Amino acid sequence: MRPTSADARRRRFLLAAGSALLPLSVTSGLAQTPASAAPLPRMNTRPIPSTGEALPVVGCGTWRTFDVGDNHQAQAPLAEVLSILFDNGGSVIDSSPMYGSSEAVAGAVLTRVGGHGRAFVATKVWTEGREAGIAQMEESMRRLQQPRIDLMQIHNLLDWRTQLATLREWKAQGRIRYLGITHYTSSAFADVEAVMRSETLDFIQINYAADDRVAEERLLPLARERGIGVIVNQPFGGGGLLGKLKGQPVPEWSKEVGCTTWAQLLLKFVLAHPAVTCVIPGTGRPEYMRDNVRAGFGSYPDQSIGQRIASAVG
Repeated sequence: MRPTSADARRRRFLLAAGSALLPLSVTSGLAQTPASAAPLPRMNTRPIPSTGEALPVVGCGTWRTFDVGDNHQAQAPLAEVLSILFDNGGSVIDSSPMYGSSEAVAGAVLTRVGGHGRAFVATKVWTEGREAGIAQMEESMRRLQQPRIDLMQIHNLLDWRTQLATLREWKAQGRIRYLGITHYTSSAFADVEAVMRSETLDFIQINYAADDRVAEERLLPLARERGIGVIVNQPFGGGGLLGKLKGQPVPEWSKEVGCTTWAQLLLKFVLAHPAVTCVIPGTGRPEYMRDNVRAGFGSYPDQSIGQRIASAVG
């Protein structure tokens, strides 16, 4: 995907100002810390409701951004992206067999940076039928070079009853650690809600952003009630929100929650909701990852600041 003019402006700003704006923990990809120095601060975590396991709050999505095939040169910045994520205490990497070569690229890059032991790997099953689902998940494990998947999700609820039965079997066998369902559009939330109410799930993955708040009405409260973790995709409104905000200065009050860019502010808006466990903005650019991980540190907006953010993007 060709970078937009907004991409170019954001990249120039971050490259010029990044080391001055970001704490040492976030610039760990740029400078080494002496072994004798105090430990770096680590990214905030939240407990996975079904187990209490701590999960870092900012991860990385791979839709489109990791679909680069076997091009070793194109994979180099992706290796830096994951190194920055890990160096700052992040771990969640989300993919899917419908994302072209992204699963295989993620697996290759994890091997390249020695990241398999540091990653919380999430992917999806996206097909109909029991045998087809099993075959697809086994292929995902091969592509990701993972003997076990941390989180297997039913992509867009496709044949969810069949696939959920298999996921329960795989979880009992230790082939996956957690199971869940996903969707990317609020038009499907009624179906997502029905599954949340009828089944035992570890996670849902849904769209939620400062300009896309339908999830606040029913799904996020229901997730808290049912003890289901929430991974948020499209925290930038599918990318359009950052484009809409280009050229606008970040409000002065954003400093109250430690934000210096719109991306950080939008991610912190999502993480301010107590039902949200982790947010997974997709990126293949190291400078964007350095920016995104900043949202994993410090405090989060209270209701007043959250309303200001929503008004600013409305």
